[in-house]
Amino acid sequence: MKFSTSKIAGVLATALMLGAGAAIAGDSSEKLDKVLAAQDDETKARYTWRHPKETLEFFGVKPGMTVIEGLPGGGWYSKILVDYIGKDGALIGANYAWSIFPLFGFFSDEALEEMKTWDTDWPAGAAEWGGENAAPVSAFSFGTMPESLNGTVDVVLMIRALHNLNRFESEGNYLTDSLADIHNALKPGGILGVVQHEAPAGNPDAWADGSAGYLKKAYLIERLEQAGFEFVAESDINENPNDQPTAEDIVWRLPPTLATSRENEELRAEMEAIGESNRMTLKFRKP
Repeated sequence: MKFSTSKIAGVLATALMLGAGAAIAGDSSEKLDKVLAAQDDETKARYTWRHPKETLEFFGVKPGMTVIEGLPGGGWYSKILVDYIGKDGALIGANYAWSIFPLFGFFSDEALEEMKTWDTDWPAGAAEWGGENAAPVSAFSFGTMPESLNGTVDVVLMIRALHNLNRFESEGNYLTDSLADIHNALKPGGILGVVQHEAPAGNPDAWADGSAGYLKKAYLIERLEQAGFEFVAESDINENPNDQPTAEDIVWRLPPTLATSRENEELRAEMEAIGESNRMTLKFRKP
């Protein structure tokens, strides 16, 4: 069998591209390993439950990307992302809209006032988390996303961040508005990565509205598809079959919060034996 020179050149070019892609993937994986190994012991202690390497690779996060992290809080994932994404990328924190916080009923007036400046305070603190080649950091609150972000983001991560948006949806369209911001921010083909406490399908829908921390998988997929996202794939990375909540349970009964067992050593040991929550890991794409 004979091949033309042009066909041979095409085959070689394809092989070279595949080889280059594999090399890039290998370099990314190696970099992520180094970043994870450099985290403090408290962060590493949760790798067993949070699986950051597998989770970030499943969502396709790579160095040089622009990434939004929803509800980054104290920065557990942010401290990994700033060094992994690197100076050629960007990390953008996205907080809940300020008006959602009074609805929780437990924030002090002082805490609520401080939350008003989160968009500038959080980046200032996060800028100290990375090394000299860390990603630049900025922030916004859902509902007030700057138009300059439209169509610029590669990946949005909503890790355990959707239940309260759904819980208070009827109070101010918080889930709807946040998903609209996410959709607008993503480039065509961009990825929305979701990790969320998963409610058993047989539990009451009213219980699984997010107020106990859990959402049902079928409901969440349908809700995000209604918001314009395509469901791509799911992974069992963050599943924990030992977590089988009843309609009397809340997710915060489990580690690390242990909200219901602080004064009960026997119950605390029972919750610690279950481990952290059962979590669905879902990948969506903006068409």
